Amino acid sequence: MTNLKGTLESISLTDVAQLLHVNRKTGMLQVSSGKVSGVLYFSRGEVIHAETLAQRGELAAFEILEWVTGQFEFLSTQVQVPATIRRTVPDLLMDSARLSDSRKRLHTLFPRLTAVPWPTLPLPRLTEGLKIFAEERRILPFFDGYRDFQDVMKATGQNDVAVLQAAGILKDAGRLDVLEPDAHVTVMPLKTSLFKKGDRLELPKAMEGWWTALGPYAHGVRNLRVIWPEGPAVERVDFVPGLSEHLLSVPRELMQSWNLAEGSHVKVRPAP
Repeated sequence: MTNLKGTLESISLTDVAQLLHVNRKTGMLQVSSGKVSGVLYFSRGEVIHAETLAQRGELAAFEILEWVTGQFEFLSTQVQVPATIRRTVPDLLMDSARLSDSRKRLHTLFPRLTAVPWPTLPLPRLTEGLKIFAEERRILPFFDGYRDFQDVMKATGQNDVAVLQAAGILKDAGRLDVLEPDAHVTVMPLKTSLFKKGDRLELPKAMEGWWTALGPYAHGVRNLRVIWPEGPAVERVDFVPGLSEHLLSVPRELMQSWNLAEGSHVKVRPAP
C-alpha cells in the first residue's frame, strides 16, 4: 500500500480511509477533485490532520471526504504535522456523512449563498422560545440584512452548514426573510463639473425605490457595496433622476484604482 492510487469514481474516500485505518498506515492521502485539492495525514491508521486551500483540521477533512470525483494517491512516509484531529476514523466518517446530509438539505432550503439573510425580529425577541445552541447564537448578529451567507461565513469563521443551520432555525420559525438585493450594472465614468465633485457613486433614482421597499433598507441607502473582479468595495452613493437604468457612474479615479474600464459589468447592493 506504499503507492495506493485510484479514482474517486471507482472507490470512495470513505472506503479508502477505512482501508488505511484497518491496516494502521502512516502517510499522506493526497486528493484532487477538479480545481481543488487536499491532503489527509494518517498516523497508525488514524487521521491526525487535514489541509485544503481554504481549511485546516476537521473542516478540511470534512471538505475532502465529500468529494466524489477526482483522483487520490496514498504515500507511505513519516508525518510531521500538528495533530488537529483527535477523533477516531469511524467517528470522523460518521460525522462527515451526517454533515453531508445536512449540507444537502440546507442547500435545498437556501440554494444561493449570495442571498442575504434578514431576521424580521430584533434580538432578544428573535430567539424567544427557540432551541438555539451557543455556536448558532454567535452567528445571528451577523445576519444584518447586508451580509450574504458567504460574507457571514467569512466574518464568523464558520462553514456553510453552521451558518445555514442557524438561518434554517429562524426560517422555520417564520422569523427570517432571504433577500436577493444584488443588481447587475454597467460602469460608466461619472460626469463632474465645477459644482459637482467626483466623491461618490451615482445610480438611477428608480433603484433607490426598489431597495427601500425591502425591510433592511427602508430608512434609505447611503452606501453601496460594489462587487468587482478584484473584490468588494464600499463607497457613498447618490440616486439621480434621469440616469439610465442599470448604469453605475463611477469617478474616474476609482475606475483607475479598481482597474475597471467603461462598460465593465459589476454587482452592487446596499452597504451599512
